[in-house]
Amino acid sequence: MTKNTGNQSRNKQQNPSVLDNFRPLILDVAVPLGSYYAFKDAIGMSTFSALAWSSVVPVLRTLWGLAKERRANGLALLILIVNAVGLLLSFVSGDPRLMLAKDSGVSSTVGIGILVSVALGRPMMTAGLKPFLVKGDTAKEAAWDRLMNGTAAGSGDFRSKEKVFSLVWGVVLLVECVLRVVGAYTVPVDTMVWLGTVIMIAAIGLGMVLCGALAAGPMERMVSDEAETADRTARPEVAVAA
Repeated sequence: MTKNTGNQSRNKQQNPSVLDNFRPLILDVAVPLGSYYAFKDAIGMSTFSALAWSSVVPVLRTLWGLAKERRANGLALLILIVNAVGLLLSFVSGDPRLMLAKDSGVSSTVGIGILVSVALGRPMMTAGLKPFLVKGDTAKEAAWDRLMNGTAAGSGDFRSKEKVFSLVWGVVLLVECVLRVVGAYTVPVDTMVWLGTVIMIAAIGLGMVLCGALAAGPMERMVSDEAETADRTARPEVAVAA
């Protein structure tokens, strides 16, 4: 019985669940953003207070990364920076056009952060891409790791597309920021109130299409091919009776 328990424990480590794969996104993105809207809309806190309280998890995650791994948690740090920018911009008031323009500050901060991460060789969007490609599958998880660490054929192309994925999102978010700022000062305020949301949705849609075609789609095929190749290699050869 003890032996089975040990095997189950090892299998759990070797077979990460979907929740295990999505945990970074949940803790670093979903919880801070979800808590912000909960504090602001459901509880009725001010924008400043909601941003401050929703920064607690990113702060703890960043500090934990520094203490345990001696490096900052990329996604948590990015969300923390975005919240800090939001806190500073929350003091801006009075001019309705400036109020509209300040909303693009978040997009620009995220976009710049993503582009910097690509330049540093640590594409920030990878943590969000991986769960969608491996889908909790052990073989695909192992294939992803081999492609990322350079031990599989096509690793160079895979890593290149990994950078393209983050690069596209960084550029799209910066373009969205520019369009919203220009619109805030050239389009009637009443129109820009709803047009800003349209621009944001369109940018996200464009980013998804471009990333799917240029990076995510090819990467998913490469992960599947590598997993299938490893599976064929691992199968014992069966002697065929004469």
